[in-house]
Amino acid sequence: MALIRFYKPTLRRKDMDAVLQTMVDERIGPGERKKEFLRQFQTFIGISGGGIALRSYVDALKASLRLAGVGEGSLIAASVLSPTVYAGVASELGATLLLGDIDPNTGCLAQEQARNLVSQGACAILLHEPSGMIPYQADFSSLGVTVVEDVSQSLGSTYGDRHAGMWGDIVVCAFEEDGVVSTAGGAAIVFSDSSYRQPLNELFGATRSYQELPDMNAALGIVQISTIESQLDRRRELHKLFRQSLLKTPHKLFGIGNIDFEPNGYRFSVVLDSKVEEVAKFAAKYQVSSVKTFEDCVGVPFQDRFDLFPSAIPCIMRGLSFPLYPFLSSTDVEMLMKVISHLP
Repeated sequence: MALIRFYKPTLRRKDMDAVLQTMVDERIGPGERKKEFLRQFQTFIGISGGGIALRSYVDALKASLRLAGVGEGSLIAASVLSPTVYAGVASELGATLLLGDIDPNTGCLAQEQARNLVSQGACAILLHEPSGMIPYQADFSSLGVTVVEDVSQSLGSTYGDRHAGMWGDIVVCAFEEDGVVSTAGGAAIVFSDSSYRQPLNELFGATRSYQELPDMNAALGIVQISTIESQLDRRRELHKLFRQSLLKTPHKLFGIGNIDFEPNGYRFSVVLDSKVEEVAKFAAKYQVSSVKTFEDCVGVPFQDRFDLFPSAIPCIMRGLSFPLYPFLSSTDVEMLMKVISHLP
């Protein structure tokens, strides 16, 4: 049996045809397809005030934070589970991350932690939503600072009538290779408040055409957005099967366990009751890939600070994720269920 890859882009034949048609049309740079993809993304996420599709996730994060008023000497509130790219972007802006613990029920920055960080001087919140989670119990709008919500991992997740993208004044989404929607790189910034339009235009100015998403990439996104509901249905079906398998073990599902939550199936993440290395070795024995969920988070250097981050540190130390994507074969799914139900 071949190794079950950790992720695989949901690229079908018609996705490839869309790119080929873009090449035939000899319009591969930023153009009408870029505009159409951005429009479709805004419609899906329910935000219509304005936005931009860019070639770089890093550029999108930087521009979003600048729109939020972040600059030299600024403090940014963020979860200790946030990816290290946040720290790099903050540093480039001359700003610093203030880290807070997570809500153990959601895996996202806790409301009271955010309040505390704002009281310490944070002028914005950079909200990470890991492994498809959303802060369905939080109301960051009451804190009086701009919220930049990163839905790169949570796009499509819902709880009742609330969904990813509803907690941010400014919403960022990466479209990297492992995303629910992939354009082979790039990202979007969208917002409901049209007052951000002019500042956004001023940020990019004459360089805009060199930073916007090319039509070749946008063509991939258009096709994937058009089938996203069926893709999400498949991801949720697999997530439910894996979750049922996990019930046979002493390990815990990462994040939201409420039955009213509909995850996007970005990946299947657990918090182990045993050593990560042993479990990863067990999975590999059966040709199943696994990845430490938070091996690249800003909290890795603080694994001895249970006094500061008691809810997040177990996730950093013992969080492990398994493959979950629509292209998993029935044989792969059966093997994953078997491995997950027997995790040591």
